[in-house]
Amino acid sequence: MTSSLDYLLIGHLTADLTPEGRLLGGTVSYAARLLHSFGLTSGVLTSAAPNEPLLAQLQPYTDHLHVLPGESTSTFENVYTSSGRIQFIRGVADKITSADIPAAWLDTPLVHLAPLTDEVDPRIAHQFKDKTVLLTLQGWLRRWDADGRVYFKRWFDPDVLQDIDIVVFSEEDIVESPSLEQEFAGAVRHLLVTRAERGGTYYFEGQPTEYTTPQVEVAHPTGAGDVFAAGLLASLPLLNYDYQRAVQVAAQLGAISVTRVGLESVPTSDEVQAALASVQ
Repeated sequence: MTSSLDYLLIGHLTADLTPEGRLLGGTVSYAARLLHSFGLTSGVLTSAAPNEPLLAQLQPYTDHLHVLPGESTSTFENVYTSSGRIQFIRGVADKITSADIPAAWLDTPLVHLAPLTDEVDPRIAHQFKDKTVLLTLQGWLRRWDADGRVYFKRWFDPDVLQDIDIVVFSEEDIVESPSLEQEFAGAVRHLLVTRAERGGTYYFEGQPTEYTTPQVEVAHPTGAGDVFAAGLLASLPLLNYDYQRAVQVAAQLGAISVTRVGLESVPTSDEVQAALASVQ
């Protein structure tokens, strides 16, 4: 059976507690909206509390939304202090396993594993051996205490990584274990390490190439990494799997996203087409 999807997203949407109220967030939310701008047919496999009102905000941007009922919706709160950000998890939705994937979705050509609360079973990667699988790593690098305060957790599993084509993370994600950059570079064919306004590094089979990003005035950085990763994977089939050009498109889209706030920061269809045209 051929999948009806172009792109599959697996991970929790989130409720982000902010001074403006409870807002929709999470990698799948930013990515789904970007895929809508690309004109791709997307599916989201997620978990949330029954009758979660934030789901209504995600629905218009994805063609197929499969929600596993959880005890709560994954909820984040960031507290900013003079010494930096302290992050708390105030609720966690259900785990997502291979058994939860609709059978018709197993043939999706582009698969994005997007864990945020260690909710995606890493063994899911083995279900998509002949597809292009991208991992945004941050959610497998988190642990939290009884009060919900988030701390770094080291994760590296060569068995899982052999079935993941692309890994994307920020240098900030591994600041407590910088050696992970070289370990991942040696374990996956394509590794992207983002470095905010300094661009980043693209490793192909362990060999690094630096890339730049457009210099813009930053309004808010939240979601930029999600836009970058989804923009990269979505661009690949449109650019004949030319990774160098896809990285350029992703960098442009990520730069656009930091100039706006919240989900409204996701690039529009016109902005996506302009970024693609710029590398043709």
